[in-house]
Amino acid sequence: MSLASALVERACGRQRAAGRESVYTGRGSGQGPGVPPVRLWRGTTQQVCGLWPLSQSAEAPMIGAPLGAMIGGSGMVCGDHITWFKQGLITSPSALVLGLNGYGKSSLVRRVMTYHAYSGTHTMVLGDIKPDYVDLVRALGGQVIEIGRDGEGINPLDAGNVGDAAARLRAAGLDQAAADVLYQAHERRKTMLFSLIQISRGSAPTNLEELVVDEALRVMDIDSSRGQATLGDLLGIIRNAPASVMEVAMARGSRSRYQERTEDLEIALMALLRGRMGSIFSAPTTTPMRIDRSVVFDVSALEQANKDLQAAVLLSTWSYGFATIALSQSLADAGLLARRSYNLVMDELWRILGTSSGMVDRINSLTRLNRTVGCGQMMITHSLTDFTALASERDRAQARTFAEKANMLYLGAISDREIDALRGVKAFNDEEIATLMSWNASAAWDRWAKAPGPLPGLGKMMLKTSGAPGLAFQVRFAPDEEVLSDTSRRWGVNRGRVR
Repeated sequence: MSLASALVERACGRQRAAGRESVYTGRGSGQGPGVPPVRLWRGTTQQVCGLWPLSQSAEAPMIGAPLGAMIGGSGMVCGDHITWFKQGLITSPSALVLGLNGYGKSSLVRRVMTYHAYSGTHTMVLGDIKPDYVDLVRALGGQVIEIGRDGEGINPLDAGNVGDAAARLRAAGLDQAAADVLYQAHERRKTMLFSLIQISRGSAPTNLEELVVDEALRVMDIDSSRGQATLGDLLGIIRNAPASVMEVAMARGSRSRYQERTEDLEIALMALLRGRMGSIFSAPTTTPMRIDRSVVFDVSALEQANKDLQAAVLLSTWSYGFATIALSQSLADAGLLARRSYNLVMDELWRILGTSSGMVDRINSLTRLNRTVGCGQMMITHSLTDFTALASERDRAQARTFAEKANMLYLGAISDREIDALRGVKAFNDEEIATLMSWNASAAWDRWAKAPGPLPGLGKMMLKTSGAPGLAFQVRFAPDEEVLSDTSRRWGVNRGRVR
């Protein structure tokens, strides 16, 4: 039995033990108490107003990842955005995980990742800065790519094996598909470079700079002899001033005018190559990402780095991951590769949103190109107020759509200021809000045991998919999961343990 299978089976067993009042039927389910039949009565709301709404509720679907024993009810809550999408329960495979630090967001994501490994879906953690997922991916036999350690960097112009993919598509007579993957790679690299410039200098590229970069990338791609292109190659082309690049720069045949108009762009590219980001983005190659197993980009070496560098690296790994998966799915569409299912985990979203104005639009550009690729997406952040605290109204409006487009909301303990933001996304009743707020309480001191009791909200989450009442549940670890979820090992205790 694989580790993923063992974890899922043990998780299910642990949850069943927590909900003994439920009846589990079928072979190997064990014995449960009988449930007495309930007689049905019908009356008007005026006649039975004291019983309205009726106490009998629908059961949660037993489909997808075993999340935890239901709080305030019986049975277990199961569900994940990919399984529910495949079963037609939600309209897109997207999820957003919200909650304060230390209450179990990462533990929930690891549970979903384990189930996906069990059910044949590969998870791509595109930037793990703490790290929260490296141990699990390694235990599942996945690939760990380290960035920022031992000289390992990431080439922001690396679009994956796009050249090989295009050649295979052309060899199969699919010229239009080959042209499409090349165009998408061009757009991704362009968006990535604009984002890095914006993070580095705090302002977006001008229209002229975008035109120059776009044309310089096209010129660079024509020369197939240079191999994988780098930022240094791009800077060299801009400095050499090919005729087509001078034309879009409106140099009017004057080399001095061209240099004057592109000087700021040269400075921005040099800052990426030689400044505080140079050790990362001057790398000639990126470690090739596997597509036949789960992958995590370990960027924990940058945990104490400048926040702009962290944001730039996360955005780069996201872009590279999206590009690699898009290529594999394009080849699968053409019948040249086996179809695989992927789940993209985008953690620490808040680190990027606040770096500079317009970054929300850059992130949306990356994810928009991914919507039809055939993979799920989980975005993790502390609070919806991360979206509403941005400087410009345009950014705030765009960021709110991240939550609105997420078909699944996993909610942990929240703060007071979160209430209005949540109600702006989905309908919440007062009881749901009170439940989420109650999980934010501190632990009580047990004077008899001379130790603190459990945190009220530890491991407790609410699954919300619509205006219907949310499903509250308690995550409980299987023994093997506890080993992989020790987020406070340097303190000599495991505060992340959920029992």
